[in-house]
Amino acid sequence: MLVSSTPAVKKRKKTSAPSTSKDSKKKKRKCVELENACIPELILCADQLKKDPVKEEENAKPIYESVLEPKIELIEAEEVDLKPDNTIKVKKKKKKRKSEIVEKKLKEEIPTCNPDDSSKLETVEPDVVLIKSEPTTPEKPSVKVEPTEFTSLFNSNIKQELEEIDDAVDEHVCKKLSFKLSDSCIERYCTTLHCAIPPLFIHNIKNGIKSQLKTLHLKYLESEQGVLLRYTNIKFKERAARIVSISPELHFDISSLVTVFKPKLGAVLEGKVGSRDREKDLLLIIIRHHMSRDTSELEPVHKKRRVEHINDTTNDVEMQQSNGNGSTTATNGDIDESLYSRQLYVLGHDAMRKMAASSILICGLGGLGVEIAKDIILGGVKSVTLQDTKTTSWQDLSSQFFLRESDVGKNRAEASLPRLVELNEYVSTTCTTEPVSTELVSKFSVVVLTDSTRDEQLEIGDFCHANNIKFICANTNGVFGNIFCDFGEDFKVTDTNGEQVLSVMVSAVTKDGDGIVTCLDEKRHGFEDGDFVTFHEVEGMVELNECTPRKIEVKGPFTFSIGDTSSLSDYTRGGIVTQVKMPISVKFKSMREALKDPEVLPTDFAKFEQPYQHHICYLALSEYQKSHGSSPTPYNSADSEKFVGLCKEVNEKYSLGLEVNDKLCTEFANGCSGQLVGVQAFIGGSTAQEVMKACSGKFMPTKQWLYFDCAEVIPEGLTEADCKPTNTRYDGQILCLGKALNDKISDQKWFVVGAGAIGCELLKNFAMMGVGHNKGMLTVTDMDTIERSNLNRQFLFRSWDVTKMKSDTACNAVKEMNPDINVTSHQNRVGPETEKVYTDSFFADLNGVANALDNVDARSYMDRRCVYYKLPLLESGTLGTKGNVQVVLPHITESYSSSQDPPEKTIPMCTLKNFPNAIEHTIQWARDQFEGLFTKTAENCHKFITEPKFLEKQKSGGALMSILEGLRKDLTKELPTDFTDCIRWARLLFEENFHNTIAQLLYNFPPDQKTSSGALFWSGPKRCPSVIEFDANNNAHLDFIVAAANLRAFNYSIPSNRDRDFIKAQVATVSVPAFKPRSGVKIAVTEAEAENMHNDDESDSDKASVILEELNAKMDQLKSLNIQVADFEKDDDTNFHMDFITACSNARAASYRIAPANKHKTKLIAGKIIPAIATTTAVVAGLVSIEMYKMIQGLKDVEKYKNAFLNLALPFFAFSEPILAPKNKYYEVEWTLWDRYDIKGDITLQELLDIFENDHKLEISMLSQGVCMLYAFFMPADKRKERCGMKISELVELVTKKKLPAHKRALVLEICCNDTEGEDVDTPYINYQLP
Repeated sequence: MLVSSTPAVKKRKKTSAPSTSKDSKKKKRKCVELENACIPELILCADQLKKDPVKEEENAKPIYESVLEPKIELIEAEEVDLKPDNTIKVKKKKKKRKSEIVEKKLKEEIPTCNPDDSSKLETVEPDVVLIKSEPTTPEKPSVKVEPTEFTSLFNSNIKQELEEIDDAVDEHVCKKLSFKLSDSCIERYCTTLHCAIPPLFIHNIKNGIKSQLKTLHLKYLESEQGVLLRYTNIKFKERAARIVSISPELHFDISSLVTVFKPKLGAVLEGKVGSRDREKDLLLIIIRHHMSRDTSELEPVHKKRRVEHINDTTNDVEMQQSNGNGSTTATNGDIDESLYSRQLYVLGHDAMRKMAASSILICGLGGLGVEIAKDIILGGVKSVTLQDTKTTSWQDLSSQFFLRESDVGKNRAEASLPRLVELNEYVSTTCTTEPVSTELVSKFSVVVLTDSTRDEQLEIGDFCHANNIKFICANTNGVFGNIFCDFGEDFKVTDTNGEQVLSVMVSAVTKDGDGIVTCLDEKRHGFEDGDFVTFHEVEGMVELNECTPRKIEVKGPFTFSIGDTSSLSDYTRGGIVTQVKMPISVKFKSMREALKDPEVLPTDFAKFEQPYQHHICYLALSEYQKSHGSSPTPYNSADSEKFVGLCKEVNEKYSLGLEVNDKLCTEFANGCSGQLVGVQAFIGGSTAQEVMKACSGKFMPTKQWLYFDCAEVIPEGLTEADCKPTNTRYDGQILCLGKALNDKISDQKWFVVGAGAIGCELLKNFAMMGVGHNKGMLTVTDMDTIERSNLNRQFLFRSWDVTKMKSDTACNAVKEMNPDINVTSHQNRVGPETEKVYTDSFFADLNGVANALDNVDARSYMDRRCVYYKLPLLESGTLGTKGNVQVVLPHITESYSSSQDPPEKTIPMCTLKNFPNAIEHTIQWARDQFEGLFTKTAENCHKFITEPKFLEKQKSGGALMSILEGLRKDLTKELPTDFTDCIRWARLLFEENFHNTIAQLLYNFPPDQKTSSGALFWSGPKRCPSVIEFDANNNAHLDFIVAAANLRAFNYSIPSNRDRDFIKAQVATVSVPAFKPRSGVKIAVTEAEAENMHNDDESDSDKASVILEELNAKMDQLKSLNIQVADFEKDDDTNFHMDFITACSNARAASYRIAPANKHKTKLIAGKIIPAIATTTAVVAGLVSIEMYKMIQGLKDVEKYKNAFLNLALPFFAFSEPILAPKNKYYEVEWTLWDRYDIKGDITLQELLDIFENDHKLEISMLSQGVCMLYAFFMPADKRKERCGMKISELVELVTKKKLPAHKRALVLEICCNDTEGEDVDTPYINYQLP
């Protein structure tokens, strides 16, 4: 959208005649031509602005006024024509056309508006159509006004009316970002502007324009045109009036309109500007453009909306409430990796493209439906249509997080739509209130039913099965839930598990009837029976190279068979075997068939038989609801008996042949009313993943029934009276769990650590549960800010929240979901440095902690805090489609730190430096290159210049000498003065890394080199490299130069240059010295040699002195340098960080004949990105919320709790009891990690020793605090004697040489003890409480 095609030029003469349809279309076409004609000037203006943003107006104004404005004036005056090349030519004046005579006649028939007589303005009935092909005629006759006459009306009637609400504008627009207008005032504006009144917009006007203002396209602002938008502040009032007068011909949307006036508008909204005329102009312009835009014409080309027409009778409100372009793709037609980056690492590009072509229908917008819709919209399908005929009830508010109390009585889909629309600008989201029917579902690729009857399920299920439409039915009823999937008779799955393809190196292949492949013994192959593999780089048995995938049978961790190889050539050496994922076909039964013959996916192996009982219960529930109109009343014995009887009847009716468990059926009858947000999050997230599988064929679908329950959360002893609704937002929860537990939840105080993906989901769940809404409190901390890549899964954030603090934004969002809750946000990192904030009193006031962290260190720290303060902890995490939940209960279970993951595999140094054999090796090497060249080196230079004692802090020896040599090279010999110096440096770096170093390596170890045993040196994992000859015409080589030169320029604050042609021309002029291999150069072959060479660096003190003297002599000159450190940031595509690492890694891979990796894969490995998807996050957070109910009740029976591990890709769910805390023992005393010795009062060390000797029969042999040893039996006698007489607090201050902080109320002392027989015994620690 090019807004500068609307300059502040002279106003055209007024006219009272309306525009005909033909004229309107012509004007719109003229506007498109106008935009295109002005593009060169716009870009020129943008270039001027980018050169000096501080003086943007001065730079752009001459071009704007001298070139652009006259050109636009000529075009608008229709005195010129546009040539195909966007140049203009003057055209001859034409005589009056017949159409003008018709137009004159129309003027006589249609009354014009008298600016002085506003009483004649009639209202227009609401009749909104999003996509218009022809102008619509209002039901009531309306006054038609030419756009050019609007300014006159504005200056009279509307301006006068705005003056009457002047105080309201001041108070609400300037201070509260919202304002109120009467319905008649709104209708009057609409009538004057000759546009219909959108009902949704009236609602938005009356409730504030904040949400409208927030829909700014942040990415658009960063473009050249976005830069130019800032220039439009010039002559603000004149331009405002001008835009108002000609806007019908322009391609505006509300976001772009607000963007045009963003600088001034921002000041107005922040109360910094008080000009009421300007405020009125802004207010009127926003109303004008929002009401009159026809999105098929007014949207920018690359943001055109794709509206899924439900049918010809779709109501206008449904069509009005849509957004997005129906695609996950960015403006270049490919997937928007800045938004979907983490999800792409889960699904892959192919699956995402298939999803972007899928249209989804979700029926039922209760708590379950909105959870499914949220996850699917975040996932990036083409379109989502929301269908619902029900209105909002109080029970819905227990779990439907996009409904508000003010929505009670309104249609759930219509009320939820505006908030769902905000989730993803790429997904076209609409709603319909028509009943679900086969005609409706026929237009979609996937149909999801929730809140549906069995008759609807069977009718729609049969239709979908017959017409190859993917069908999913999901239900949640109290503590129970189920999912049914039917993807047709022949559904293709391209990847059953989502795991990375395995690849290992081959050491031998037998020539036999059943050939055996042996892999190198340094790595297990990891294959399974039935896998398919192919080969490449095999020497001798070349028939295997790129062969048709062969099915294998595993023989051992390093061997497997591949079938008959007897007819193949003899194997010589080498080769790489790679797993091939073969598509499989899955057959589904229709729901009608599956009801009688259920195939159930187990979720809890401790309840192995219950899913079949729940299958009966759900069949009975459908019959009960059909005959009684509702679910059984909780704890009503009569209803329960009826329900159990129905269970037995349906067991016979469907010939299931199961033995009905009366106890389980009664439990189901009592617990199937109401809604729990945790259950809906689990079922909803799982269902959304099934929808993605249906769209993409990625991962194995659920086949076909999944049943889930969490009956353990139901308190014992509930009665019918306990579960009666109270007409509050918590009724859905009260129906399940009773009012007493609901009241207890309201007084809870919990600490949520992290407001990222899991944190957002937890906060949403806790808000719906009402945690802390009475006397309690939710405290949330997160020290991160919001980034664009977060928006794909952290659903509490929007595009306009980017750069804001996560904790603040998340708390504000959940406060809107449930205004009752008490929530406080912090921006602190949890760790020793914030213990003055999170003190003993802070933790003493808590009921529990919920971790939502993304690193092990922070998790371990919070685990230690919870153990110390004896608080329950809910720990969770995700990795792609995998997730886990751990329950930590004081005095009962083990803690998070009780078990540890295996250490992360590291790449040997010699492999990285000289013998890479996988792309992971070259990427890590490139990452190290970046760190050494642009981070560490720049940091050393900066500190040397700014910190006088920098070198004194460095260790002596080889490390210091390396730093000095680097400083001399980068601050003297290779100090760049302009960008051409940076290009020269980059070219020589390329030569050194990919030619000279490789040539030296081949000089030391020629390709035919043999080891002492006679084997070829370059064999097995050692791949023989080749030198790379630089070629400026090779884009990969030039990529390296461009990235390296720009990073070098950044380090030295030299302006960057992205002109590849310029860089290519300059690099050709660089003189590159010829390389001659040197004798005596040591190259490490083994890891031990590499480590020894690293430690053997010697320092030359004389040489160091010379270098230091040379640097100090130039210190005055060096102080003028502005050295910048390039701290690695993987998600900024403009900083050249990933460009350099990708180009560097691929150049090295080319040298070693390793397949290259694109930037996307390189970012995953170099940035150590954790793949993530919203579905897994929702499921995990739902399980955490369920466990929270149990903790709040104070349940002590560990069998009631569930640790969970899941993988939605398989799908696989495993629930187990938490592991009990291991018990230790000395004498007859048993203790666990939750136990400790509590010592109160400031006593001497000797008194402490005596207490243990007398009370516990233990002799303390060593005593420490943190890393400081306070006492040890081997200390000199006089030292022991001196310390024994000191107070513990004094002793700690003496040894640590630090005063105890004022907030420190206790010390943790670790002890080693001997029993009476002198044997070492394990004991708890000491909690030494200061007075």
